[in-house]
Amino acid sequence: MTRSRQPGGGPGFSRRRMLTGAAVLLGGAFAAPALSGCTQAAASGVTNLSYWHLLSGGDGITMATLVADVEKELGDVSVDQTVLAWGAPYYTKLAMAAAGGRAPDIAIMHASRVTGWAPGGLLDPWDLDLLAEFGVSEDTFKPRIWEKGFTDDTLYSVALDSHPFITFFNTEVADKAGVLKSDGTLIDTSTPDEFIDMALEMQAVTGQHGLSWGYLNDGAQLWRLFYTFYKQHGADMVLETGKPAQFDEDAAIESLEFMTKLVDGTVAATNSDINNGIAEFAGGKSGMLFSGVWELRTLQDAGVPFDATTIPTLFGTPAVYADSHAFVLPHQSNPDETKRRAAYEFMSTLLKGSIKWAGAGHIPAYLPVIDDPAYAELLPQAHYADAADLINYDPPAWFTGSGSDFQNYFLDAIQGVMLGGTTPQAGFASFISRIDTLLSKPNPVTA
Repeated sequence: MTRSRQPGGGPGFSRRRMLTGAAVLLGGAFAAPALSGCTQAAASGVTNLSYWHLLSGGDGITMATLVADVEKELGDVSVDQTVLAWGAPYYTKLAMAAAGGRAPDIAIMHASRVTGWAPGGLLDPWDLDLLAEFGVSEDTFKPRIWEKGFTDDTLYSVALDSHPFITFFNTEVADKAGVLKSDGTLIDTSTPDEFIDMALEMQAVTGQHGLSWGYLNDGAQLWRLFYTFYKQHGADMVLETGKPAQFDEDAAIESLEFMTKLVDGTVAATNSDINNGIAEFAGGKSGMLFSGVWELRTLQDAGVPFDATTIPTLFGTPAVYADSHAFVLPHQSNPDETKRRAAYEFMSTLLKGSIKWAGAGHIPAYLPVIDDPAYAELLPQAHYADAADLINYDPPAWFTGSGSDFQNYFLDAIQGVMLGGTTPQAGFASFISRIDTLLSKPNPVTA
């Protein structure tokens, strides 16, 4: 697909309008952040970059290793990392820094959040020619991952990975339950009833549950599983500002009805949160776990015998929910060209060494890494690599995406459905009503 090449800054905007819009978009008025790590390196000939991200824990350790590797390989680039708390704290400070003229040279965002930022000038576009000079281009990414970086035919983000919702399974429990094929993979299930039957076979082994999945007070967990099954119906959800939401009600209701069947107290716990779900699976008290690839290291540390696979297609169309950590260029009115070029080189070099990022469970977005024989030997990561062909991001809108309130709105409407106090029809109608109210309002960044 041919895209226009647009070097230089993003669309023009009023600084005052942007500061106001960013505060509204992120939920209120916020003080400008205290920035750290933004000084030039003292060593002559070394370009210092400020790099912001929201990766902590094991992911943060892995990212620090990757950054150190890049610094060592390049030799003339030094990177100061600023790590901020996941979710609203991070996006609030990044937006205000971009709007207030104190943006870092490069940052990580979730790809699903870019739609709400790019139109108002919070991000600068990537120069396709300069990216190609450093070996980053359309043919080095899977199509839907590359395309997600575009807003209005301009590239605003470059994915580091995809991190889908997947199925972890206890290999010992599955073997005892007789639900493993000769190659060690789970038997095929292509309908909701077949999946429930498989889970019940595992429950007979564990004596507790066949599946672990936590949703209490967690809109992200609820939405990720719902959207996986919704998209497996081949259904779309279109959220266009100024118009009512477009959706497939039958697909939504059938997805919710199946989710309530899962939490019957036998297949899965009726009222578990994700921490309890992970602990249950790690303790061998269930046969499967629905969660994100980011839980891989937790399960490895727990010592539970497990493998992983893409969530089975139960409603006809292969599909899974996912997001991507993606590199962006927060807006700078007068970017230093030396530092801007170094940001491209830093990002491209990190992408090329992202096999280490796969160790954290994420699927590297840069295709040469996936195609390297070393990735095929990385288990269980290679067993769910096909999920990158099936991923579905949040429906684009100025209020959607990881770390936004969108998934909390889903929680408010749907948790009662899972607990049995609300019908799927009433719960989903409540959710859509709230979304329609948001769609009636303009993106505050561009208003």
